[in-house]
Amino acid sequence: MPTAKDIMHPGAQWIPNTETLDRAAQLMRELGVGALPISDVNERLCGIVTDRDIVVECIAGGRDPSKMTCGDLAKGTPRWIDANADINEVLHEMEEHQIRRLPVIENKRLVGMISEADLAHHLSDDKIAEFVEKVYAQQR
Repeated sequence: MPTAKDIMHPGAQWIPNTETLDRAAQLMRELGVGALPISDVNERLCGIVTDRDIVVECIAGGRDPSKMTCGDLAKGTPRWIDANADINEVLHEMEEHQIRRLPVIENKRLVGMISEADLAHHLSDDKIAEFVEKVYAQQR
């Protein structure tokens, strides 16, 4: 059975919680991604910032992305998965918390991210349909 490390997109990169949202947007563009894990000063996961967060929470709210930090958007308990977790554990975590991207951690370090696209390459059509139904169900 595949593990998180087998299905993840390797090379994910942290953005410090003190970094501004305009820099986060620039980094997303450079990396070709729509989300970045946010790290604290000890390189521990403290949240995830998405391109949608920047638009909805900052720009649409009339705030300045050159002054607002990634840490300002880091809310709730960040979810992650161990690199050795099997694909069923990955699915459970993403479905249970209705999340679309999941950081993969190995030896307390970020090693990759799992997205819906990564799952789609490793799941049957039935499993993908079940995942979509659970993750996109009306938010609790």
